[in-house]
Amino acid sequence: MWGPSIVGFGSYHYVYESGREGDMPLLGFSPRATALSLYVMGGFERYESELAKLGTYKTGKGCLYIKSLDDVHLPTLKKILKANAKRLISEQST
Repeated sequence: MWGPSIVGFGSYHYVYESGREGDMPLLGFSPRATALSLYVMGGFERYESELAKLGTYKTGKGCLYIKSLDDVHLPTLKKILKANAKRLISEQST
C-alpha cells in the first residue's frame, strides 16, 4: 500500500526539473469514486498509438482514469502498463 488508497507494485524515485522529488509505485492503482486511477509515471506522449486503441478514458499528468474496465481494450491497457514499467526500470538502472 502507498498511503491509504493506492495499491502499488515496485518503487520509482522521481526528480522534477524544479528539484522536487519523491517516490511512487512503479505501477499504481486506486479505486476512486468517479473512476479507476492508474498511475503512469512519465506521461502518455510515447503511448499515443496505444491510447488511440484503448477505448474510453481520461488522462491527468500521470494518471489514466477509467470508469470501468469494460470501457477499455484490456490487451492494450496491459501493453501500456507493461511498456511503462519496463521503461521506468530501465531508467533507474542507468
